[in-house]
Amino acid sequence: MTLIRSGRGAPRRGATRRRPRRGLDWACFDRWLDRVVVVAVSIALLVGVVALVLTLLL
Repeated sequence: MTLIRSGRGAPRRGATRRRPRRGLDWACFDRWLDRVVVVAVSIALLVGVVALVLTLLL
């Protein structure tokens, strides 16, 4: 017969409890930074293409 242990002294098995992170989450910050860079590069390319087209047409 298996004894069922209870209490804080019992060893835990299974998934490890994750501690809440303190401070800045660098992975989340990196994703946002990537999005900002993609938007900035897209706008710069769009402005460059418009300037080139205007230069060639005028």
